[in-house]
Amino acid sequence: MRNKLFCLLFFTHFVLISQISINGIVIDGSSNQPLPFATVKTGTSSYALTSVTGEFIIRSKDYPVNLAISYIGYQTKNIVITSNDIEKIEIQLFPKEENLSPVNLDATENIAAKIIKEAIQKKNQNNPQKSLNSYRYKSYNKFTITEDNRATLDTPDSTHVDIKQLINKAHSFLSEKISTHQFSKKAGEKETVLATRMTGFKEPIYNILGIKVQSNSLYNEDYTIFQDKYIGPLSNRALRNYYYKILDTTQDKNPAFVILFQPRKSKQHASLEGVLYIDMKTLAIQKAIIELRGEFNVMATHNFTYFSEHNSWFPVSQEISIRPGYGRQKVSLFGGQISVGRLASDQRSFTGNNDFLVSKTDLFEIELNREQDIKQSQASIKIDPEANSRSEEYWNQYRTSTITEKDLNSFPVVDSIVKAQNIKRRIDVIQSFNLGYYPVGFFDFDLTYPIKYNNYEGLRLGIGGLTNNKFSKRFRVEGYVVYGFRDSRSKFGVGTGVLLNKNSNSWLNFNYTDDIREVGSFLYLTDRRVYSLFEPRLVNIDFYYKHRTWSTGVQYQIFPKLLSETQFSVSNINQTGGYTFLNNETTFSGYKMAEATLALRWSPFSKFLKTPKGIKEIKEGYPKITAQYSQGLKGVFESDFSYSKVGIKAEYSINRINQSGTSILFEADIANGDVPLTHLYHAYPNAPTKETVFQRFSVAGRRTFETMYFGEFFSDRLATLQIKHRIRPLQVASWLKPEIVFITRYAIGDVSNRDNHQGVEFTSLQRGYQESGFEINKLFAGFGLSFAYRYGGYHLPRFEDNISFKFTFYLKL
Repeated sequence: MRNKLFCLLFFTHFVLISQISINGIVIDGSSNQPLPFATVKTGTSSYALTSVTGEFIIRSKDYPVNLAISYIGYQTKNIVITSNDIEKIEIQLFPKEENLSPVNLDATENIAAKIIKEAIQKKNQNNPQKSLNSYRYKSYNKFTITEDNRATLDTPDSTHVDIKQLINKAHSFLSEKISTHQFSKKAGEKETVLATRMTGFKEPIYNILGIKVQSNSLYNEDYTIFQDKYIGPLSNRALRNYYYKILDTTQDKNPAFVILFQPRKSKQHASLEGVLYIDMKTLAIQKAIIELRGEFNVMATHNFTYFSEHNSWFPVSQEISIRPGYGRQKVSLFGGQISVGRLASDQRSFTGNNDFLVSKTDLFEIELNREQDIKQSQASIKIDPEANSRSEEYWNQYRTSTITEKDLNSFPVVDSIVKAQNIKRRIDVIQSFNLGYYPVGFFDFDLTYPIKYNNYEGLRLGIGGLTNNKFSKRFRVEGYVVYGFRDSRSKFGVGTGVLLNKNSNSWLNFNYTDDIREVGSFLYLTDRRVYSLFEPRLVNIDFYYKHRTWSTGVQYQIFPKLLSETQFSVSNINQTGGYTFLNNETTFSGYKMAEATLALRWSPFSKFLKTPKGIKEIKEGYPKITAQYSQGLKGVFESDFSYSKVGIKAEYSINRINQSGTSILFEADIANGDVPLTHLYHAYPNAPTKETVFQRFSVAGRRTFETMYFGEFFSDRLATLQIKHRIRPLQVASWLKPEIVFITRYAIGDVSNRDNHQGVEFTSLQRGYQESGFEINKLFAGFGLSFAYRYGGYHLPRFEDNISFKFTFYLKL
């Protein structure tokens, strides 16, 4: 036995010392950029594939070693290595002068395409979310942003310090996250964040936790990199957008095909390339390396392990990194608003591991097909209340990636910079500004009040807002006061809110308003607040009514995808013009109305993040459906009318990988009973009643009928449909990429008891209203142009009266 062991050790030692290891890197001879997935072979058929950084290690028995290096689209190079004098060899390849011959995917000899076609057909059998009933695992994610290690930090507490000067001592940004993931076919996948921390912030910026850095699955139609979508290598469209080549096969316990995929040159939006390790038996993915080349070089990897009892390849780790490409491109976090670094200036030199951004996730404690207790109604991502206060012992228990001394330095050093540069404040301002608020201490000023203009009030100046969490986490106060210079009248509103339940974000509200409102306007209580720097319709409205309204209501998030709001209100209505309402032989110019309202907004395909501060929508899904029912209560608080109003609205949007998109908006509203004109419906007209086209020149709205005149139509039964189709932006110049949007709008409606509405002239929409046109957006600083034409049942005799020509204004904050 000893002799056998001695012989085995001796032989093993002999084999090891007789092996020669050759380290090298393969680069583009023109740009000095690494060439990933290049093929390196020896004369004895030993084989290696370069990594995503272009590096390789290949072994041989002895010198000399004949190497053949090949890469698709490049000239093959043969070299001879005679000794180990060079520690690391650099091999330059140059592109072929002739173009690549096209690959015929229908050819019988194209084995790679056949394998991929079969893999696509079997992907539902290999996709864990399709083949498994349930699973559960934990994950550890480490997310870092770094730079070239050249600068030093001289004044860490100075407000003028540049964040990139931190890099010698610390990362620009570092975050860690530990999560539990659960999946069932009925409820989908849910994540509970058990622990999280971010350099520079005492509590996490929760929006970051909802950012999709990298797709978890390679079997979906699209592959996501930092929320941008690309055609997946096993998409049903893959064979039209990528061509494939077998590079090699593996010969281990589970042999696999090593298949290269690259985009077809004619398909500019299919820009991923890389290598798939396809299991020979199941045609599942064992491993994947994906690259995205451009201004950034993005490298993504996925590793899987085989669970034989379930015949399933399940992911165990994934990583994505960004390194310098060409140009100086900023990398930003927090929705692209706060820049925390810049890529290295020397883009043409390759210095080894110069990753700028790395996100690495390891999966462990994997359980397959064990029953999971998941509530379908819960948020996609939930933050544990203790997630931000975990001990170092807790982190060490689950941490799978080493925390270096440099990592540890990140927390105190970046903390000081975040504090010195007041970055937390800047983030708060940006997030509030996008909703139309500007926070100052415990009060958020409402940016919709300072200055407006309309044809009734003229210039309308005011101030308003509401308290924030710094004032109280359970109580809020809001209010505003405005003044119209043409009607010489002040208006105001005051209100309070009390938090009833933090988990369901339930608020009890009380409000009083003394103001004006547009005749025929209809608002859904659950509509999200949408802020725009400029509201074009308001300028041309001149038909308002006065109201003094007391209201109380309850906002209640039934579950993340279903929001409700109930409200009871009592209003005293007076007219600004000569309108009167004839009801039961009594004429009303002023009246009292008591109304109870229930509103619901359902977002079945959106994804939500539940944090200690509330619920946030992190991914919009469509369709979104909103419904509202209102009941007028005659006799309650001396109310004059009894009526009912029902409205339903559905929104659907498709955003395609080629940057085109289609959106559909449908709304139907019905009012029955004793309903004055003030509470009927209009179709959002946006054409001033003026003589010529150029006199009507203004700014187009988001969902308005641009050729429909103000006050032209009112209805108690109304249905509208708007369809927008945006084609891919035109590349006119690097700074000019206009978007062309084709738009069609329809409206049909009717009104009962037309003669009861006295003192005004209007028409029903019984014959159906139609307009079509287009917009050319983003021509300059958010401005563009729009054109619309009115046709169909309400086409006007004069051609010019059917035309709308206006500005558009789409400025993304």
